[in-house]
Amino acid sequence: MRIALAGQPNCGKSTLFNALAGYRTVTANFPGQTVRYNMSKVRLHGVTLEIVDLPGTYSLTSMDLAEVEARNYILSGSADVVVNVVDASLLSRSLEFTLQLLEMDRPLVVCLNMMDEARRKGIEIDSNTLSRILGVPVVETIASKGVGLEDLVATAIEVGKRGIRGRSPEFHRDIEKAIGEVEAVAGAAAEDMGVPARFLAIKLLEGDEYFLRELGGQPSLIKEVRRVQALLERTHGRPHDVIIASERHAVAMNIFERVARVGEPVRTIQDRVDDFLMHRYWGYIFLISILVGFFYGVFITGRNIEDPIVSAFESLIGWMEGRMGEGLSFYLLKGLTEGLAGGIGIVMPYLIPFLVGMALLEDTGYLSRMAFLMDAFMHRIGLHGKSVLPFVLGYGCSVPAVMATRVLETERDRLVTAFLAVMVPCAARTTVIYGLVAAYIGPIAALSIYLFNILIIALAGRLTTHIIPEVTPGLILEIPPFRLPVLKAVLTKTWFRLREFVLVAWPILIAGSIVLSILEYTGGDVAVNRLLQPLTFLLGVPQAVGTTLIFGILRKELSMIMLFQALGTMDVSSVMSAVQIMVFTVFVVFYIPCVATLAALSRELGWRRTGLICLATVMTGLFAALLVRGLFWLFSPLYR
Repeated sequence: MRIALAGQPNCGKSTLFNALAGYRTVTANFPGQTVRYNMSKVRLHGVTLEIVDLPGTYSLTSMDLAEVEARNYILSGSADVVVNVVDASLLSRSLEFTLQLLEMDRPLVVCLNMMDEARRKGIEIDSNTLSRILGVPVVETIASKGVGLEDLVATAIEVGKRGIRGRSPEFHRDIEKAIGEVEAVAGAAAEDMGVPARFLAIKLLEGDEYFLRELGGQPSLIKEVRRVQALLERTHGRPHDVIIASERHAVAMNIFERVARVGEPVRTIQDRVDDFLMHRYWGYIFLISILVGFFYGVFITGRNIEDPIVSAFESLIGWMEGRMGEGLSFYLLKGLTEGLAGGIGIVMPYLIPFLVGMALLEDTGYLSRMAFLMDAFMHRIGLHGKSVLPFVLGYGCSVPAVMATRVLETERDRLVTAFLAVMVPCAARTTVIYGLVAAYIGPIAALSIYLFNILIIALAGRLTTHIIPEVTPGLILEIPPFRLPVLKAVLTKTWFRLREFVLVAWPILIAGSIVLSILEYTGGDVAVNRLLQPLTFLLGVPQAVGTTLIFGILRKELSMIMLFQALGTMDVSSVMSAVQIMVFTVFVVFYIPCVATLAALSRELGWRRTGLICLATVMTGLFAALLVRGLFWLFSPLYR
């Protein structure tokens, strides 16, 4: 039996899914689309269930791709029963979505989730009365605590077996008359499309672009719809889509008033904390403090874990070289070992703390607050506040930064944000900055690279959003309640996101390491240096640096490690001038992301867009490096 979870964002749907699915889940795409949903097979109450977590949507009108695909999935009958997850603390608003599900005439269960939050707000709900009004079972749950889940699953199985369908409450008489008139002429079309006639009539009256486009070959039907729409607009004095939306809102409010009693809310310490976090002045101070503390906490944790692991792998490679010599077998084993070391010793120490931190920020509700506070700044480069999360994550590792672009609604925002986020100095790039610039020029020069990086990213963002124009709307964002995170949910989310790196990015990292080791064994590095001579000449760095840039694609810190080998000395300043060190480091910071990030990009955006991002980062890196070289030439004659 297949159960589809449908609901509005922040209703606790994903928490419910994770509680039911545990770690047994896969991510899939709707056919031919990039909109994703999670699914899992579990065995509960003696029945094998396939649970599908549909994208969170506020309505089932074709306003965006997620809404269309979620609606089409339900209409297709792929699910035996739909569980409508409702935020009980926002019942009146949530019921508007429930009414749309009832219009689709599919087996339905209403899950009143977050009942503890509703009671904290002083809201008491009579679920039995709500069930009688809607004509479907209503189950109370607290998904974050596992309360009511067994009852929900048992009810969903029963509804799926019996095919229990609810009834859509009627609108005002004139609206019902208009629906009936359209339903009478659209009945045959509804049967051909496999959708309920009433549902299709309502969607046509709303002016739903998807269905109007599907029925474009029936001009007489469309003409009748336009006539009824015009009649409604004359009698109500409002647009036809607003009329239908207002009717749903009125019905939802009436139902809420019949089933709920609102008392005095309980003010908790979370509310008092929230007052500071969202304060017009203190909010930004807390934002900066949280981001800085988050960054340094993860960076210090990662560094302390990384150093002994990397040292152990380096010792292992040295031991293997002493035992095996420098034959082909050694280089193959060396490449494999370096690939494993890259994942275990470089990415994991930073990735895992970041993913845990990300899950904590998400489950507490602070990510929404962060997006709200940063919206004004992000609009200056053509994006909005939700894009700040990938940028923050990028300072630890570009892989979770790319994964975090999923929170953005449009493909254009995901593409632009991913392009900008992969140029943020990650932990590996930070190693290069500190190991070269701070060590050989000074800490002020190292700090200047970070400030210069922010400037270039802002300019690149402004230019990119100008080239790919799109009206970026003001941020209409629901701020969920500030909650204490649940450890099990945090660990589950961390594993889901970490597993994608382990299964997708890490194998590519290992394969790339082996290829580069073979290149080193065969002397291909010399040919690479000659091939890249135009680039190194343009940058004004030694020709031997070319190979290090190739290794830098495998892991950014390898560009520094291989630099010592390529130059034949650990004292880089004896071979390269200060301006050459700065130019080299700036180019490494911006140019092609590492292979782990490339794998994540390909998974999120596809290989074609990944290639475009690679080209754009190379061009940006060249511009930034040449700009630094020019500034040194103009203002620092001693470094020429």
